[in-house]
Amino acid sequence: MSRIGRAPITVPAGVEIKIEENNHVTVKGPKGTLERTFAPSMKIELNDGVLTVARPDETKESRSLHGLTRTLLSNMIEGVSNGFKKELSVQGVGYKAAKEGNKLTMNIGYSHQVIIEDTDDIKIEVPNANTIVINGIDKQKVGQFAADVRKKRPPEPYKGKGIRYANEVVRHKEGKTGAKK
Repeated sequence: MSRIGRAPITVPAGVEIKIEENNHVTVKGPKGTLERTFAPSMKIELNDGVLTVARPDETKESRSLHGLTRTLLSNMIEGVSNGFKKELSVQGVGYKAAKEGNKLTMNIGYSHQVIIEDTDDIKIEVPNANTIVINGIDKQKVGQFAADVRKKRPPEPYKGKGIRYANEVVRHKEGKTGAKK
């Protein structure tokens, strides 16, 4: 039995869950609404504010979908109640980020500025010139947006310049020492 899959999810106050046919689940909370269709073989039940996921049999596919379904449901509930955020750090001499309206403008060592727009479900904050905070209710979209911003200038291993996650550790390499004979 999956240890993750069999763990019940307690639904916080203010979050509404609607389970429709074919396991189409709608989660509505104070921050917004998320919808997702899960595998029809999984049994999703809501009883007295506790959400449980059960699998029909012990096949490999059912076992792998069991924990996945429970984790995705848990992330949906967490997202509509608290939201998710990723922090990025901009490091390097002259590297900086600024927010202009709904656009993130970054000077990151190119001859031009890199401009990225927020989407409807992703909000960007820039508390200072070297920090970017990405907020949203969908964990997958927040992570993908943060990865796309980081991809504009990933940290390089020699000086550590670039855009990195706030908790990321960049291992530095030693440079060339020159030819010795």
